[in-house]
Amino acid sequence: MTEIGAIPVFVAVAETRGFASAARQLGVTKSAVSKRISAMEARLGTQLFHRSTRSISLTEAGEIYLAHAVQALGAARDAEDAVAALQDKPVGQLKISAPMSFGRLHIAPLVADFLADNPGIRLELTMDDRVVDLVEAGYDMAIRAGTMPDSALIARRLAPIYSVIVAAPSYLAQHGTPMQPEDLASHNCLHYAYSRGPLDWAFLGPDGETRVRTSGSLSVNNSEALCTALVDGLGIGRLPTFIAGSFIAAGSLERLLPSYPMPEQALFAVFPERHHMPAKVRAFIDYLVNQIGSKTPYWDREARLHDL
Repeated sequence: MTEIGAIPVFVAVAETRGFASAARQLGVTKSAVSKRISAMEARLGTQLFHRSTRSISLTEAGEIYLAHAVQALGAARDAEDAVAALQDKPVGQLKISAPMSFGRLHIAPLVADFLADNPGIRLELTMDDRVVDLVEAGYDMAIRAGTMPDSALIARRLAPIYSVIVAAPSYLAQHGTPMQPEDLASHNCLHYAYSRGPLDWAFLGPDGETRVRTSGSLSVNNSEALCTALVDGLGIGRLPTFIAGSFIAAGSLERLLPSYPMPEQALFAVFPERHHMPAKVRAFIDYLVNQIGSKTPYWDREARLHDL
């Protein structure tokens, strides 16, 4: 029988596709990871990974073992959660996935105080704009923005998310200010590549929803990089207020078309359905709601966006 402690090592190697990256994630040496995997393969009598000088990948046996290993780790987390529920304070590892820009700007600054309030929690925060399978990757929860698709995940709404059309004063001085959504067709519009329908921008006007097809010279998969290009005067773009707010307040970006707001979306905490809501997950969600503000997020209050 495989040593129980080897299972998280195997899963880490499978997820990160490397011994060195798994070692960094686990906080051990690369040689320790390699020895654990070799010992597993010896006990099982089969190879779990294809190895080359540049990469590793799962064998057929490795794929089968991974499916069961992930379930085993999930069962272990459920057992830990059930025990933690009997205690006054949340404990255990809390693994969270968050979008890159939102995570860096609005979650990372909260981590130190949260952990100070919850010393029994070990937090692993992964920031990535790609949507990951929470169950397969072993996450306890994720922070996601937008409209939630139907899924087996449980979602709790944290706060509204507003998007605005913005441009730098230097761009507007050179190219003029659009007065209605249709005017955007003659402007260089910059796009966030990971949004749904990045070229089609929706507006709410007196006659209902209007959609405008836009085009431009830049598409980028990071909202902060998009913001930098906008501040530099490259064009007009759509940004969430949790990024644009401070730049609007500072005057380096101007909000455009305020009479044509974009449809409201929402910020969600999502997590797999379990028999017990883990105390550590509940603690982090409650902390986020308290810090962000469930009706008007602090970044909108500070930038006074609703006064524009």
